[in-house]
Amino acid sequence: MTIAGESAGLQARAYDDTAAAMRRQADLAERMAANYRAAASSESRLARTLAPLRDDGFYLLEDRRWPGSTRAQVDFVVLGPSGVFLVDAKTWRDVTVLDRGGEQRILQGDDDVTDRFDKLADLAETTRAELAEHGLAAGEVHGLAAGEVHALAVFTNRSDLRATVHGVDIVGENLALREILGRGRRWGRGDVERLFPVVAGLFPPYDHSAGAVAVIVKPELEPAPIEGMPIEAEAIETDAVAEQPALISVDEIHDAMLQGVLAEPIEAWMAFLHPDQARLVRKSFTGPSRIRGAAGTGKTVVGLHRAAHLARQYDGTVLVTTYVRTLPDVLGSLLRRMAPEVVDRVEFRGVFDVAKRVLRERGVASKLDGAGAKLAWEKMWRERGSAVATIDDSERYWQEEVDSVIKGRGLTSFEAYADCARPGRRRRLSRAQRAEVWRLYEAYESELRRRDIWDFADQITAAVAALEATPASGYSAVVIDEAQDLSCQMIRMLQLIAGDGPDALTLIGDGQQSIYPGGYTLSELGINLAGRGAVTTVNYRNTVEIAEFAAALVAGDAFNDIEGGIATVDAADIVRRGAAPQLHRFTSRAEHDRALAATVRRAIESGTRAGDIGVLAATLNQASELIAALKSAGVPTVNLLEYTGQSVDAVRVGTIKRSKGLEFSKVLVGRVPGVLVGPGVESGGVDTAAAERRTLQRRELYVAMTRARDALWVGVV
Repeated sequence: MTIAGESAGLQARAYDDTAAAMRRQADLAERMAANYRAAASSESRLARTLAPLRDDGFYLLEDRRWPGSTRAQVDFVVLGPSGVFLVDAKTWRDVTVLDRGGEQRILQGDDDVTDRFDKLADLAETTRAELAEHGLAAGEVHGLAAGEVHALAVFTNRSDLRATVHGVDIVGENLALREILGRGRRWGRGDVERLFPVVAGLFPPYDHSAGAVAVIVKPELEPAPIEGMPIEAEAIETDAVAEQPALISVDEIHDAMLQGVLAEPIEAWMAFLHPDQARLVRKSFTGPSRIRGAAGTGKTVVGLHRAAHLARQYDGTVLVTTYVRTLPDVLGSLLRRMAPEVVDRVEFRGVFDVAKRVLRERGVASKLDGAGAKLAWEKMWRERGSAVATIDDSERYWQEEVDSVIKGRGLTSFEAYADCARPGRRRRLSRAQRAEVWRLYEAYESELRRRDIWDFADQITAAVAALEATPASGYSAVVIDEAQDLSCQMIRMLQLIAGDGPDALTLIGDGQQSIYPGGYTLSELGINLAGRGAVTTVNYRNTVEIAEFAAALVAGDAFNDIEGGIATVDAADIVRRGAAPQLHRFTSRAEHDRALAATVRRAIESGTRAGDIGVLAATLNQASELIAALKSAGVPTVNLLEYTGQSVDAVRVGTIKRSKGLEFSKVLVGRVPGVLVGPGVESGGVDTAAAERRTLQRRELYVAMTRARDALWVGVV
């Protein structure tokens, strides 16, 4: 018998069940929506944290699908010089790290959630296997077989978290960049470029339309998980992150980059461009421009990156040149590391090699004979030198006057020499004294013509004449490193090659680091840099202790700048501190050399790479003797004359002049004369050739000291 109202009661209960099921489904949907909102905020936040990596040679692939999967998703795939990183953003609340018998476990409240990281660990293993199948583990990309694929979980709501479980590194947001950059640079730019299409192919963009939510209510069943939900979006309680203050500042990001590159071989450091310097690289000028700054502020690396930038911006070849013959090889090697795509558009040549090529291309036979010119000078000094020796008995001083002031500036008449200023030359000369110098110069020139040979200054002058007759073509820009070391005629030659177009000529240098005698001003060449200059203001290389120690050496010495006038050292902020430099005095060269070799050995034994150590001396003979002392102590060495910018496990040894433009983790300056650093060293306006020479020697010693990044040792004998 049917009881009255039974049918309606059954329907009511059915609708109650349906309503309860829908409420449970709605509750789950609301919780999942909250999770997704938190995940979206967390991922957006982490994207901002990781964004500076793009300026350091990294690719950031966001929201990518697992290899071979339609649903599994990873928040970021980061590819760059330090490897491949599979990065997931997390915002779980109440997370702690527990150490159980040397094994770390991750707890959320009282629950052990360590196993939740297994999927990310599996993804790293899958990625290694997939890349190996593409043949890359066999060595096509250096270091891949050594495990350069890393899994990283970043908690954007934490700043005090660090753990490793099941091969997954777990860190707070403020440590994310350090975790990526701190592994050093294992791959060059070319390796990264070869890997990019492979990695991007393995991790295609996630198709969000395939993950659209579909809710089907079945009253008789418990609500199922939402269809299309990515595997990683599990229903774990999260903290809201949208309103949280940033856990990592811009300064901390930059510091992470700096610390990462400090762990790498010195060659990677020499190519490192701090994000703050990038604006100078890309800055455009309407005509000739100059980048200057104190030692250690990255002028050379800015110039190198600027050359690559100009090669991308303009048709034609970019010429990078400098006075030091071996530096172009090093700069070329660094460019191949950082920007292989433009190596065929950037030409590196020493300034004398540039002149030689100019002449060869125009069919002008070179008569350069350095040895013959030396004999010609010695002959003329014996025959005619007595007149100027009564003014100052330094033969070297007068040879420099002829080479740098007269020939280096292209002076062709006595009147021009008699009236010219002589920036950087502290001994004043009367008109009658200049007449004696001019007679010595004319006698030397007559002897060169009699022998039918050129000296080095003549080759530059010949190149200038050849360019004036047949202008250069094919060059879009010229970048001059250590411009303060070039003569006036050298700048004139390079100006003719560059032309006067936008960004055509960039001069990089610091008058404080000029170590050659005789000067000039750019106004003599008609070069006006007004409004077209930039200053590097942060010293990333030296520690405070090294910079202050070196600056004290030249504090009382004035110097002339190529833009005119007596210059002062550009101020620079210094971002690192370290150990105090060591100054040691010795009573004999043998004692000094033994101590230097022992110091190098201790540095290597304590963890400094041999290839990151530089041993510098004033002369080639001294450098050769120090090489012998190091070899006797079992220390591998490479002469800076043979160094081409490749990382090798050997101490670099050479002259201070050869070290210009280079950097080292630890520098040992050997065989320093006591007169340069002892008590009573004169400065200021002492008007003698000897005083001028000591000023140049102190400036040269300053250059040597400021090559040191982390540690400095000075040996006085």
